[in-house]
Amino acid sequence: MNKKQLSTGISVAYEEAGKGEPIVLLHGFCGSRRYWEEALPHFAGIGRTIVPDLRGHGDSDAAGSEERYTMEDLADDVAALMDELNLPKIALFGHSLGGYAALAFAEKYPHRLTALGLVHSTAYPDTEQAKENRLKAAETIRTQGVDAFVDGLVPKLFSPAHRESKPELIAKAKEIGYGTSPEGAAGCALGMRARPDRVSVLQRLNLPILLLAGESDEVIPPEKRFPVSGDNVTAITLEGVGHMGMMEAPEALAGCIGSFMERNRRTDRV
Repeated sequence: MNKKQLSTGISVAYEEAGKGEPIVLLHGFCGSRRYWEEALPHFAGIGRTIVPDLRGHGDSDAAGSEERYTMEDLADDVAALMDELNLPKIALFGHSLGGYAALAFAEKYPHRLTALGLVHSTAYPDTEQAKENRLKAAETIRTQGVDAFVDGLVPKLFSPAHRESKPELIAKAKEIGYGTSPEGAAGCALGMRARPDRVSVLQRLNLPILLLAGESDEVIPPEKRFPVSGDNVTAITLEGVGHMGMMEAPEALAGCIGSFMERNRRTDRV
């Protein structure tokens, strides 16, 4: 593990592997860089892959007494980490919450991107019901603790088939989730609740975009998985996968990202 003190006022933990074009992978809510452990070896031939813990998650600092962690806060942390690592530009792939942060980054720092990917994520905002659920989540975390919230959350992230056939993945994801600070979990729940519609960000982005969905994802419904299309957009559905492709099908997920990167590198050379 590496750790950097950022200009945003927190220390961020991260792992790094491989060489070549810089790639940053962001994990989802109540996760950590460990979500990508099984997939990371498959990125060896793709590029220099950096996997941070988002603020309040894993081994990264929580942000003091702030109640809400906005997606812009998370995007600023990514930019500050890039500065510390002397990375002018990156290909940024975000899983779920990480996708919301990646979209905020694309809106604020488009000049620092070579490509953008949403992994089991969406550019649409929360529905009114989802906003209510975020408030309930924050309240559960504050009153019952992170462990109780994670126990209820994690099984829903996996496909029904994998809940039965791969209980070890459920156990690992729960263990990772227990490491989330209460401030980080509640703060990000409220930050996700407040995020705006960013479909227009994707529409304006003149860069390669990857939209990677799980066939059996019970978190992101089918109608919200592919909000844009176009010559610069690659849309892929992973069969038999829920909301956790990096754990449920790590080799296939990395292969999709690798093919996407290689295809767009070839385009750049023409």
